[in-house]
Amino acid sequence: MPESAARYDNPDMRAVVGRRDLLLVTLDTLRFDAAQECFARGELPVLARCLHAHGWERRHTPGSFTYAAHAAFFAGFLPTPARPGPHPRLFALDFEGSETTAAGTHVFRDRADIVSGLRDAGYRTICIGGVGFFNKRNPLGSQFPGLFDESHWHPGLGVTAPDSTERQVALACERLGSEELRDRRCFVFVNVSALHQPNRHYLPGADADGYASHRAALRYVDAALAPLLDALRARGGAFAIVCSDHGTAYGEDGFHGHRLAHDTVMTVPYAHFFLDP
Repeated sequence: MPESAARYDNPDMRAVVGRRDLLLVTLDTLRFDAAQECFARGELPVLARCLHAHGWERRHTPGSFTYAAHAAFFAGFLPTPARPGPHPRLFALDFEGSETTAAGTHVFRDRADIVSGLRDAGYRTICIGGVGFFNKRNPLGSQFPGLFDESHWHPGLGVTAPDSTERQVALACERLGSEELRDRRCFVFVNVSALHQPNRHYLPGADADGYASHRAALRYVDAALAPLLDALRARGGAFAIVCSDHGTAYGEDGFHGHRLAHDTVMTVPYAHFFLDP
């Protein structure tokens, strides 16, 4: 079966919102080909328990860099399947003319972002930041965190910290296990920074970032995510979305980095699944 064959059918989100915790993990900068290769090689034992039997779904991102992609995500526009549509959405904001709001889409009324809509639905909204657009060091880095009831960032969660995902997960688990949130539905958003450059420190001997160190970073992230998934299971289960916001080029066709419309940037891995107790 081709690598793009995995398909994730949408559940009825009207029956999910309000009844389960919600998790959105963006694996910042993760390429589809790297994610699917790691899955096929059996290098993602934690996530493989949750993914489709054929791995990640190949999807198109709405933005070629972190800011653009997350602005779309928080408006309900997640990556779309890389095949002809239309493709119904999980979440939507009410606006006239939407062609992807379906019977099972949870629609938030009178809101400009889904984070505020989930707050209206009774969720405690928690942001665990990663890359610079979530560092709260300036107005731009505060824009997305400002959508949430609480937001967290320090350099140990950022792109230069080799143990960033472990720290992000520990913080998320601490908040989920707190007395104040024990009986409260939570929407947890984690922007995983480890895959973003620099990632050479995940591959011993590497002196520059590349496709191999990118995959090594994903192997690290997979192991580090386990406590967070277990914590959500222990709280009674959750609905999780794990995807990339964009990919990155490592010299393909002469391109390097992202914020450009190359296939390595615009094609991303996606999965959603239930975490059952």
